[in-house]
Amino acid sequence: MQVVHTAADLRTALAGQTGTAFVPTMGNLHAGHISLVELAKQSGQPVVASIFVNPLQFGAGEDFERYPRTLQADCDKLAAAGCDWVFAPDVAEMYPVPQRFTVQPPDSLANDLCGAFRPGHFSGVATVVLKLFNLVQPRVAVFGSKDFQQLFVIRELVRQFNLPIEIVAGATLRDADGLALSSRNAYLGASERIQAPALHRELATVAAAVQAGEHALEALAASAARRLKMAGWRVDYVALRDATTLLAPTPDSTRLVVLGAAWLGNTRLIDNIEMAWSNPA
Repeated sequence: MQVVHTAADLRTALAGQTGTAFVPTMGNLHAGHISLVELAKQSGQPVVASIFVNPLQFGAGEDFERYPRTLQADCDKLAAAGCDWVFAPDVAEMYPVPQRFTVQPPDSLANDLCGAFRPGHFSGVATVVLKLFNLVQPRVAVFGSKDFQQLFVIRELVRQFNLPIEIVAGATLRDADGLALSSRNAYLGASERIQAPALHRELATVAAAVQAGEHALEALAASAARRLKMAGWRVDYVALRDATTLLAPTPDSTRLVVLGAAWLGNTRLIDNIEMAWSNPA
C-alpha cells in the first residue's frame, strides 16, 4: 500500500488507472470504516482511501482541534484490509488558498435535521467531497449509512453535477448492544457508554411502531425525544422522513427513515433506521 500526501503525488500514483473505488474518511478508523474498504474491493477496482479532517465541516466550538488523528494506526488497518493507496493531505494541501468557491446544497436540505444544528456543515462536506472526487477520479465511492443525511447530500451532489461515479452505501456496523460504531464514541465516559445505546433503542421503538401500523408519525418521534430527554440526553431531533426524498412522508411514500441526533454529555451521537411503509391513508 502506498501513502501519499500531496495532490501531485496522488495524480502520479494513479496515472494510468482506468478507474478506482474511493473511501473518504476523517481517520481514527474503526471496523465500520474497514467494512467500507471491503465493500469497495468488491467493485473489482483498486481502492483509494483518504484520511483528512476537514475544517470546512466543523462549526465554531465544535471538535475540529480535538478530533482524534491516528494516521499510522489507520494506515496499518487499511493495509491489512487490502487498500491500495492512502491519500492523507494536510489542510494547506487541500486548501492552499481560502476556499471561497464552495458547494451550497439547497436550504431545504442543508439547513434541515443535522444542518439546522450545524450551520454550514453540509456545504463543507459537499465542497471537500467534490475536491476529493476531482483528485481521485473514482468510478465508485463508498459511504457509510450511519450519516443518512450526508449520504443523501453526496448522492444529490453526484446527480446534479453529472459525475460519472456510482455511490455505494455501506451498512451501519454496531456493537453488540446496538450502538452504531463512530469515531466519536471514544469521547464517551464509562457511564455514558452504558447509556449510549438508548438512542438506537428509541429509534428502533419508533420503527417497530410504524411497522405495526401506527401512523401518528410526529407523535411517535416526539415521544422518543421526550424519553431521551427524561434520561438526561440533550436532543437535537428525532424525525421520520421519506427515505427517498428526506422530506416529510406523503401518501406516495413507501420507505421511511427515522433519524435521531442527541448529545450525551459532550458527545453528539447520530443514528437512523430505514423501513418499508404502507401508508394507512
